[in-house]
Amino acid sequence: MKMRRVLSLVLAVLMLAALMAGCSGSSNKNVIKIGVFEPASGDNGAGGKQETLGIQYANQETPTVTIGGKEYTVELSIVDNESSNDKAATAASQLVSNGCCVVLGSYGSGVSIAASPTFEQAGIPAIGVTCTNPQVTEGNDHYFRICFLDPFQGTVLANFASAELGATKAYCLAKLGDDYSVGLCNYFIEAFEGLGGEVVYETFPEGNSDFASYVANAANAGAEVFFAPVSTEAAALIIDQVAAQGLDMPMLAGDTWDSNVILNAANGKAVDIYVTTFYQEGGDPDFDAGVKEWINADATAKTNNGGDDTIAAVTAMGYDAYYVALEAIKAADSAEPAKIMEALWNVNYEGVSGPITFGEHGNANRDTAFVKHANTETGAWEFIAQQGVN
Repeated sequence: MKMRRVLSLVLAVLMLAALMAGCSGSSNKNVIKIGVFEPASGDNGAGGKQETLGIQYANQETPTVTIGGKEYTVELSIVDNESSNDKAATAASQLVSNGCCVVLGSYGSGVSIAASPTFEQAGIPAIGVTCTNPQVTEGNDHYFRICFLDPFQGTVLANFASAELGATKAYCLAKLGDDYSVGLCNYFIEAFEGLGGEVVYETFPEGNSDFASYVANAANAGAEVFFAPVSTEAAALIIDQVAAQGLDMPMLAGDTWDSNVILNAANGKAVDIYVTTFYQEGGDPDFDAGVKEWINADATAKTNNGGDDTIAAVTAMGYDAYYVALEAIKAADSAEPAKIMEALWNVNYEGVSGPITFGEHGNANRDTAFVKHANTETGAWEFIAQQGVN
């Protein structure tokens, strides 16, 4: 019995020693955490996964940063905001609790707007990757973004519909209560009507999966272009109905449709789709080759990219956002969120998507967008034009 007690005591001491050794080792490890606030589920899950891929690829390419003469490992803290405005604050709070010094995201303006107060109260800067609604950065000093805004994107789309497609009447469809699609439709409508065009505008409710009546309404209205800047999940259903009803008019959408989800939905169908977006595959051959190799070598990455190695613009933007964060950390020479936030205003980074600097309200100084067309025979995007607004 005495021997057993001695053995138990020895084992306890050894376990405690091992635990102490582990804590000592972790305390000597220099780690800085970057939060990834993106949807991995819900309506925008597909796009969120592709945006996260760009961040992850950049992190594996450059996993460290030097602060105060010491090398720090950059650790990504990834949360799923579930594409839900109601759950955005909870996901954001998790990143705050995890000790992140800067946050990247989100794909989806609504969740970015909903999470903003949480980051503001914690004093943590956030860098929007592709959240294009102006409200993300309005009235605050902590939210930045590297993408163009919807007033610009809506105007580019309206100009394209009028000048290039010859449309004088447009049908617009948005999801009720969705900041992105409602906002972008409003900016498109304002610009299109300013060009002398006529618009028929409708919204559909949360959870809707039958778009037959909306497509029929577009046809009955005599519209010449169908504008629906909705999620890829809803877009695939709309594309099916457009093909089924033989709707003979071009379809237009913003950056959310720049996805292989759309290419797969349109494959082999008699549909005519144009999108505006942030990056055209081929814009940076080294990036394209590297990210494709990485995606093809990682089964999970390939699944999250929709099953192939097509490069979504949001992936390129996620990649750039990670390096913008690193530039701010290096300029601040600190892991303190307040110093990183201050340094962000003066970042000047040449990304794969173009030069990135910040202007008023922390918005990127962007003045061009790429217009792409879906080739339904090859299943690839075709570059049409790089456009700005006069």
